[in-house]
Amino acid sequence: MDALTYESYVFDPRPRYPLLTTAKRYWHPQLFSDDPDALTLVFTHGTGFHKEQWEPTFEHLCELLERSGHPNIKLREIWSIDCPNHGDAAILNEEELSWGYSEVFGWEEYGRSVHAFLAGLGTGIPVDFNTRNLVGVGHSMGGVALTLANTFTPTINFKYIVLVEPMTYHKPPPGQLPAFKLDLAAGALKRRDTWPSRQAALESLESRPSFKIWDPRVLRVFVEQGLRDLPTALHPDEKEGVTLKCAKTQEAASYRDNLGRTRAYKFLGVLCSSLPVHFIYGEIDDYIPRDAKNRVLKEAARGKYASLTRVPKAGHLIVQMQPCGLANAIAAVLEKEAARASRQSKL
Repeated sequence: MDALTYESYVFDPRPRYPLLTTAKRYWHPQLFSDDPDALTLVFTHGTGFHKEQWEPTFEHLCELLERSGHPNIKLREIWSIDCPNHGDAAILNEEELSWGYSEVFGWEEYGRSVHAFLAGLGTGIPVDFNTRNLVGVGHSMGGVALTLANTFTPTINFKYIVLVEPMTYHKPPPGQLPAFKLDLAAGALKRRDTWPSRQAALESLESRPSFKIWDPRVLRVFVEQGLRDLPTALHPDEKEGVTLKCAKTQEAASYRDNLGRTRAYKFLGVLCSSLPVHFIYGEIDDYIPRDAKNRVLKEAARGKYASLTRVPKAGHLIVQMQPCGLANAIAAVLEKEAARASRQSKL
């Protein structure tokens, strides 16, 4: 299959909102269509990652469409959007992020950025998304951000939304620990974040047990697209080598936010009542217990979700562990919604 083509963009919502964001638009000349009914997919990523982490999933999704035809699925293009303190956006916002975002970076900031991006409340994006058939797909923090993007005005008219391992869970009863027990902020701050070169970084990460479960393509993308040259504001005295685009202090600040995931949990019922919301979880309950996931479906979503899929051999880091399995699950959702739309058109 021919490679996906892409273009990079910088979205500027200033002066009403201070943080820039970065995005990539992907398309395939042979597979994607300019048909007004075709779908525009919008992807958001998890904490510590970036917009390009989705690329192996995109590639496999296109392979599925090419191989099987999927005549009911028509795609126009794919957009992937960085959180403002992650990826290329983190470099552009490096100075601004030092103004009040160092201790806690709220996930609502990502939701607001996505909303402004799709609502056209800024400059730099030559697309009127109000004219597009939008489908949102968000992983972890990105799933929370997509959910929260629906709480701002003007309303973004998503046709449906796919939440991939959304990092949200119920409030524990008094005296009990929360469902999620790992201190990811502390882990981020302890993690090594500088290397002599990208090759040295790749070799170092490949040797670590936590990265050995990643799909090798996703790890290569993480190294190629998730690192930047030194020096940086966090490492001003290191003149050579590479470090993370999302500084580990900003990753930790993102993990410290509890308000965004709480608001998403309480809003899910409203969202599921207003449009189809599909859930995709990994079959391995490593970060979030199965009971907590079930409560999201039963209590937060009020049982009104459109579908539930569990991807084999995947845990919370489903984008990193099983991009092919995730692409299969996303394709199944697209097919299901296309079939539903076809039935409705015949009524």
